Amino acid sequence: MKQRLAIAQAMLGLPELLVLDEPTDGLDPPQIAEMRRVLKRYATDGRAVLVSSHLLAEVEQTCTHAVVVNKGEIVASGLVDEIVGDSPTVHFDVSDVDAAEAVLDGLAGVRSVAWDGTSGLVVDINGTARSEVVAELVRAGIGVDRVVPRRRLEDAFLALVGDNSRGSGDR
Repeated sequence: MKQRLAIAQAMLGLPELLVLDEPTDGLDPPQIAEMRRVLKRYATDGRAVLVSSHLLAEVEQTCTHAVVVNKGEIVASGLVDEIVGDSPTVHFDVSDVDAAEAVLDGLAGVRSVAWDGTSGLVVDINGTARSEVVAELVRAGIGVDRVVPRRRLEDAFLALVGDNSRGSGDR
């Protein structure tokens, strides 16, 4: 409730630039959907909305443009669709992330492998069919639970800034 009231208060004067930090933080799904609609409508009226957020899926659904900042440096900016690109990125949910990463790191045609923070890997494939990657993982005794061939803003972000979250005991 406080979040929505603060945003409504900020919008009262109809500023040309509305700056919001994590505008959907603490909102439930219906409220998030409504906030998305409100912000889009505000922007279509010729105003700019600057959103700072770690929720990249929300940024992807709400914003037309994005700026990716890593350690205080801008590493990418432009239309969200341009930042996301059309690279053949595939998300694999696997039974053993470490073993899968070792297999994929040595596989020809795999450009990069990044841990997604849960039970999956985001793999940038160049010249190798998804079915070949799945076959290699299965041959290595690694269960493949899901294969999602889609590049998201989060995938682009990880490719741009690297996966700095990994370390011993992170899983």
